[in-house]
Amino acid sequence: MAGMVAGPRAPADSKAGTGGNGWLLPFMLALFFAWGLATVLVDIVTPKLKSLFTLSYTEATLTQFCFFAAYALISLPAGAMVTRIGSMRGLVVGLVVMAAGCLLFAPAARIGLFPMFLLALFVMASGIAVLQVAANPLVAGLGDPAQASSRLTLAQTFNALGTTVGPVIGAWAILSHTVTPSGTDAAALAAARQAEADVVRTPFLVIAAGLVALAVLFWILRRRVREEDAGESAGSGGLGLDLLRRPRLAFGALAIFLYVGAEVAIGTLMVSYLEQPRVLGASPETAGHLLSFYWGGALAGRIVGSFVLRAVRPGAALCAVALAAAGLTALSATSSGMLAGWALIAVGLANAIQFPTIFALAIEGLGERTAQGAGIVCVAIVGGAIVPVLTGALADGYGLAIALGAPALCYLCIAAFALAHARDALGRPSAVAAE
Repeated sequence: MAGMVAGPRAPADSKAGTGGNGWLLPFMLALFFAWGLATVLVDIVTPKLKSLFTLSYTEATLTQFCFFAAYALISLPAGAMVTRIGSMRGLVVGLVVMAAGCLLFAPAARIGLFPMFLLALFVMASGIAVLQVAANPLVAGLGDPAQASSRLTLAQTFNALGTTVGPVIGAWAILSHTVTPSGTDAAALAAARQAEADVVRTPFLVIAAGLVALAVLFWILRRRVREEDAGESAGSGGLGLDLLRRPRLAFGALAIFLYVGAEVAIGTLMVSYLEQPRVLGASPETAGHLLSFYWGGALAGRIVGSFVLRAVRPGAALCAVALAAAGLTALSATSSGMLAGWALIAVGLANAIQFPTIFALAIEGLGERTAQGAGIVCVAIVGGAIVPVLTGALADGYGLAIALGAPALCYLCIAAFALAHARDALGRPSAVAAE
């Protein structure tokens, strides 16, 4: 098969194993940074669109629904595609589609319709779904399989760097620009709305140019990467849904669903939460800057975690941070003022190693079917579409504090997955038995 595998293969036979493709890691780190920066701007765009189109919390979270719904529709076909064309070509396809989504922000702003923005986000997310399927297993297999969690955490560190820088740029480029209508008539209000929409367009056009440049780079580099001939492995075609019979992969996919949902729900509602008088009473721009501390916590945690995971069992580490995230979310919901605000921001630190560790544990041992397994796990990223909408509905009905109970419950379920894997690693019976 043409995709990268992270299974127990001999180095010389590996697509990007210990021997030949280690030089690719710096380029992959740059890729993770770029898509992290682009992804987090959705959190900045959401409050802007909420104000622009006078949306409820539930309606505003449709931005995340459309963005992450793409994973449910695209990830399995992406896994099959990467199996056929190879990881490097898969990266190029993902970057081109993602750039196309960014370019769609231009007509969306010109037309000034909320559904057009949702379409742009969906296309952009479709490209990211392809990148997830191709890039995560690729990075996991760039060295010793025992250090796959550590390596993925390092890559996610650069992703977190992008999500840390992104809110600062977004707050300056998007949230700080507020257009006041020149009058109260319909024409003045329409002109103000058009000007506000134009503010959203420019950052995404700049990102599109960067993504195209990366696509050209990976297209040039593809010839230097050793990948097996497509279709070499019998039975490697198709969507690979039979892999769901493997408890570790199935439970890991559920954990990814819950993690991404919790992380995105908190990130999406963070600005509105910090604006509340009960919490910090921050202005939209200040709250946007504070959002960078949420993602910055993930950055700091991943820097440390990439080293810690070399010495600590991944399951034990994952259990500890998931419990910490649940506790911090509950603390924020039941307190007020600075404690409530900074407790929720600190969840970012607890999030740090969760995605890469869950992903590595879920696809562990799949060998030449890793691309298919990665596609299944990436489908579960659709949790970023479901959980935020449910959390937004709770916020509309009961308030933002009560709504935080949804992500807290997600983290507790992730801790259960981690505990099961940790028990399995110690040789005791587990619900996530090794395949």
